[in-house]
Amino acid sequence: MNSRDDKDKKPSQATLLIELADRHVDVVAGDDGRTYAVRKGSSTAFPLLRKDGLRVQLARQYYAEHHAVASQSALTDAISVLEGRAMDQQPQPIHLRLATHRTETGDQIVIDLGTPDGRCVIAGPDGWHIAERSPVLFRRTKLTSPMTEPGPAGQTAHGLAALRDLINVDEPSFRLIVGWLVAGMMPDLPHPILGGKGEQGTGKSTALEMLINLLDPSPAALRSLPRDIKTWATVASASWAVCLDNVSVIPMWLSDTLCKAVTGDGLVDRALYSDDDVSVLAFRRLIALTSIDTGALASDLSERMLTVEFLPIKKEQRRPHSEVAAAFHRDAPAIRAALFDLLCAVLGALPDTHLAELPRMADFARILAALDTITGWNTLDTYLTASQVTTADLLDAKPFTSAVADFVDEHTQWTGSISQLLDLIPAPEPRPRSWPVDATRASGQLKRDAPVLRSIGITVIEAGRSRDRHRRQLYTFTAHSLDGQAPQAPQQAPDADPAPDTTVTRQDASFFGQLVTPDPSDAQIPASAASAPASHHHPRPQAVTEATDPAEAGFPPLSEKTTTNAVEEGPCVRCDAAFHRFETTDHPRVCTTCASRHRT
Repeated sequence: MNSRDDKDKKPSQATLLIELADRHVDVVAGDDGRTYAVRKGSSTAFPLLRKDGLRVQLARQYYAEHHAVASQSALTDAISVLEGRAMDQQPQPIHLRLATHRTETGDQIVIDLGTPDGRCVIAGPDGWHIAERSPVLFRRTKLTSPMTEPGPAGQTAHGLAALRDLINVDEPSFRLIVGWLVAGMMPDLPHPILGGKGEQGTGKSTALEMLINLLDPSPAALRSLPRDIKTWATVASASWAVCLDNVSVIPMWLSDTLCKAVTGDGLVDRALYSDDDVSVLAFRRLIALTSIDTGALASDLSERMLTVEFLPIKKEQRRPHSEVAAAFHRDAPAIRAALFDLLCAVLGALPDTHLAELPRMADFARILAALDTITGWNTLDTYLTASQVTTADLLDAKPFTSAVADFVDEHTQWTGSISQLLDLIPAPEPRPRSWPVDATRASGQLKRDAPVLRSIGITVIEAGRSRDRHRRQLYTFTAHSLDGQAPQAPQQAPDADPAPDTTVTRQDASFFGQLVTPDPSDAQIPASAASAPASHHHPRPQAVTEATDPAEAGFPPLSEKTTTNAVEEGPCVRCDAAFHRFETTDHPRVCTTCASRHRT
């Protein structure tokens, strides 16, 4: 009786939904921790629970086949079973717009056209072509728009000329933009952030919107500044290329987040509906900014910027936005074909492209060097020069860091505490708002601006601690010559305890977390050598001081009449601070700070 009842029993709705899913899709585990469904014979992955995800499609297909509505509980049970199956699978990479496909003959770049039929462009050193199906899995979002089919290959000059007519910059900047676009089709490397600046009416926003849409068409290519990290993560995870429009000030949290998006580092947050688990959202993105003030950038972000200046448009050359949009729509296929041509040529040239010295964005620099080899351009030198201009602009916007750079450059080498340095460099009048009010803030600002100081040849390393009761940390500031050479090894401060004779890691030995001595990465150095610069050559004379003892040669003169006597301990007669400094003929028993104030 029971066996007959079992045979007559109909399968549940949940069972029918699972069978329906098995006939139409493959459920896969993504390497991002999510579960996706892929239609059989397709390469487009879609999530299970989104509005247009598998749950909705199963409900629709169930009604079409059974003329009945599947219950919500049945849909939930079916989705749970499918997700459970995916947990037993090896995670697969799920890409967005771009992917690297590794084959036996070499790596290829796969670009999703975003069309319903799932076609893509496959590019390699030997050329590019349109394929009916992608060899890798792509996901799409509401911000993924179809890409118009590229024109024929081999008409590179025609496509670049069409793009040149749409971008209002000088020729060197245009070639840098082309290099940025070519690099933007290589997903597995850091890309500089393209910063478009210029006065109002120069077409910055329109131009960057077109550039973004060339690589990653979207209904909203220009985005506003996100209000927090979660908003940024949501927006950035939905597109390969992102442009933040009309940016005037970048808060520190966003600066750090943008740097992570360039390098591909992850953002950690508490997992939804969980108290003790976290979720990690890791992605690398191609980013552009408009209306950016270089001086408003944090130092680490400025090193990742590629800034181009948009030129004023003459009245007789102005065009309606509709006309520019129509020209872009007409010429986009030819422009994309030209970019694909250059991409393939660069991929072929990269294995033989080597740079003697690598800048911060080393991968991008190699791409520019390969592009120069192909085209005869000079984009790499233009990029390096632009980076120097960005550094100069950044220093102009940071009065204290700029003053420190001038001070160190004047003295070549100086050793002391941050509080002493702050006292030696008087604040200008009126006092800038960013000028640090104490040593703690001064130290923090110098650490944040360490990349800028290094880029202009100034290094800072620890030099022991003072012998007074405050036990202040001392540092040696060194200005290196343009050829990278440093003056003689920095001397120990007269009032400093030598660094202990112990072994420290390279990160511990430097104020900025980076030594100037290029030892192997796994090497260990004695702490006593932590202040030694990389070179012992003397490209320029030491800073002139009136010290007679070689150990005192790193200090600047305190006054015009200062003569050096024995080192003396005791309270300063002016401020009562403990000191271990030189005795002066004009002002005996004074600390360095009071002596320098008397001089000024």
